[in-house]
Amino acid sequence: MAPFLSKRDLQFQLYELLDTAALPSRPRFADHSREVYDDVLNLAYNVAEKYFANHAREADLNEPQVVDGKVRLVPGVQAAVDAFREAGFFSAHHDEELGGLQLPWVVMQAVQAHFQAANVGTSGYPFLTIGNANLQRVFGTPEQQRKYMQPLLEGRWLGTMALSEPHAGSGLADITTSATQRDDGTYSISGSKMWISGGEHELTENIVHLVLARIRGAPAGVKGISLFIVPRYRVNPDGSVGERNNVVLAGLNHKMGYRGTTNTLLNFGEGGETVGELIGEPGRGLSAMFHMMNEARIGVGMGAVMLGYAGYLASLEYARDRRQGRHASSKDPLSPPIPIIEHADVKRLLLRQKAIVEAGLSLGLYASSLVDDIQTGPPEQRADTELLLDLLTPLVKSWPSKYSQEALSDAIQVMGGAGYTRDYPVEMYYRDNRLNPIHEGTEGIQGNDLLGRKVTQSGGRGLMVLDHEIYKSLQDALPLAEQFAEVRSIRDALEQAVQLNLNAFQTILAKQDSIGPDLFLANANSALEMLGHTVVGWMWLRQAAAAARALPDAKGDDADFYRGKLQAARFFAVYELPKVKAHAELLASADSTTHDMHGEWF
Repeated sequence: MAPFLSKRDLQFQLYELLDTAALPSRPRFADHSREVYDDVLNLAYNVAEKYFANHAREADLNEPQVVDGKVRLVPGVQAAVDAFREAGFFSAHHDEELGGLQLPWVVMQAVQAHFQAANVGTSGYPFLTIGNANLQRVFGTPEQQRKYMQPLLEGRWLGTMALSEPHAGSGLADITTSATQRDDGTYSISGSKMWISGGEHELTENIVHLVLARIRGAPAGVKGISLFIVPRYRVNPDGSVGERNNVVLAGLNHKMGYRGTTNTLLNFGEGGETVGELIGEPGRGLSAMFHMMNEARIGVGMGAVMLGYAGYLASLEYARDRRQGRHASSKDPLSPPIPIIEHADVKRLLLRQKAIVEAGLSLGLYASSLVDDIQTGPPEQRADTELLLDLLTPLVKSWPSKYSQEALSDAIQVMGGAGYTRDYPVEMYYRDNRLNPIHEGTEGIQGNDLLGRKVTQSGGRGLMVLDHEIYKSLQDALPLAEQFAEVRSIRDALEQAVQLNLNAFQTILAKQDSIGPDLFLANANSALEMLGHTVVGWMWLRQAAAAARALPDAKGDDADFYRGKLQAARFFAVYELPKVKAHAELLASADSTTHDMHGEWF
C-alpha cells in the first residue's frame, strides 16, 4: 500500500509553524498536552490505515447500488464508520459533558486529514455528520440537541445537509421546497433535493437531514429561506426511532469520483407527510446553513490537499524505484539506467506537487487554527480574526481544489503509463478530486464571494489584517534572508506579490461604481487566483523561515526535510508567484472580454 500521509510534515505544520503544543495554556485545553495530541493523531493514522485505506479501491470499483429498495455499499464502509465511532472521533472536539475531548479544531482537522487521505469517499459520512452536529450545537434548542445532535455525536446516526434542488444547484434563492406549519408547531416538508451526499444508506438506524425550505407565505429570495431538521425516521419522545418520515430515495447519482459516498435525489413528502422541525429563526436558514457550509468549504479544501498529497507520495515512491534513461552527460549506453527521480523534468513535476500540497496543508491548518483563536484566543483579537478567516475561506476552499488537480496531473505524468492505470491509485485520486472544485461552491462562486463581499467587508478590514500578518512574516524573515538564498527568493517574490495585490484591489475598487456590478465581477476569478497564490506564497515564506531556523542544528533525515522545504519555497518563488502579475493587471484593467461575449457567439 502506497503511503497516504506524511507524519513528519504534519508534525512540522502543527508544532513548528503553528505552535499547537502551546494551546494547553488556554483554559479550554488545560488538560491537554502535545503527548495527548500525538496519541490522538497516531490513533487516527491507525484507524485510517486499517479501516479506510483498505477498501478505497473496492469502493471506487463498486459504487453504491439500490438492491431490493435499499442502498448497498461495500462492507468496508460499515466497518470504517463503526471504527470511527468506536475511536470517539464524532464528538472529539465537543465539550466533555457531551462526551468529547475538547480537542482544538486544528487538531481535529489534522485528524480528519488522515481519513480524507486514506479514503475520501468513506470519510464523507462522518464529516457531514460532524458538520451537522456543529450547526445544531449553535442553533438548535436544548430539546433538538437531545433528540438529534446527541445521537450524531455518539455516531449512532449520521447527518447530511440538503440544499440544492434539481432546478437550483448553487442558486439557492430559487429553491421551491416548502414548509407548512402544523398545529403542533412542527412543519410539513414537501419538495425534492438533489446532489445530497450521504442521503440514503443503511449504515445507521437513522439519518438527520438539514433541509432548506421556504415557509408558506415567505418572501421570494434568500430572505424567505428557513432551515429544518428532517430525520429519515421520526423520533419518539424518548429518543427512540419511530415510523418512517416519508423521505424517499428517488435515485442515485453515479459519479466519476467519491464513489464510496452515496449521492442522492431525495423526495420529501412522497407517499405521506414528511415532518420537520424549524432550527434557528424563520427566514434565517441560509445564514444558519452557512455555519456548516463555511466549515465544509475548509473541509473540502483539506480533502483536496490530502488527495493531492497522497498522489504526490505515490508518484514520489514510484520515481525513486523506477529506473529509466541516463543523464544527458552520460555517453555510455551500457551504463545502468538511473532512477527517474534524477531527471530534471521529473524533479520539476515532483517539486511542483510538493509546493502545492505542502502549502495547501499549511493553509488549511492555519485557517483551522484561526477557528481556535476565535473561540479561545484573546477576546480583543477575535473580531479581526473572524474577518481574516472570512477572507481566507474562499481561498482555502478553491486554491487547493484547483491546484491539487494540477498536482495529481503531474503525479500521473511522473508515473507515465503506470499513472493512468488502475494498478496504482493516482488515477482514482485524480477522479476523486475533480469533484472538489465544484463541491460547496464553484470557483466562480468563490471568486464572486471574495471580490464582491469579503474584500470590502467591514471597510476592507479583513484585507488589512491579512496584509499586517504577511508584513510581520516579511519582517521576521529579513535576517534569515541574509543567510539563506531560498528565504530571500521567496521573501522578495512575496513582497512584490503583496504590492501587486494592493494596487490591483485599489484600482478595481475605485472603478466599482462607474463600471457597475456585472463588469466589476467579470474578472473575479483573477482576484481569486491573484490573492490565492499570494497567500500560498506567504505559507511558503512561513515554512521556509521555520526550516531555516531549524536547519543549523538538524542532522540526517531532519536536515534533508528542512532542505526540501527551502527548495520547495524557492520553486514557488521562481515558478509560481510570477503568475500573480498577470492576474493583477487583468483585474485592475476591468477588462470586458468575457462580459462582452454573447451567448449566441459560441
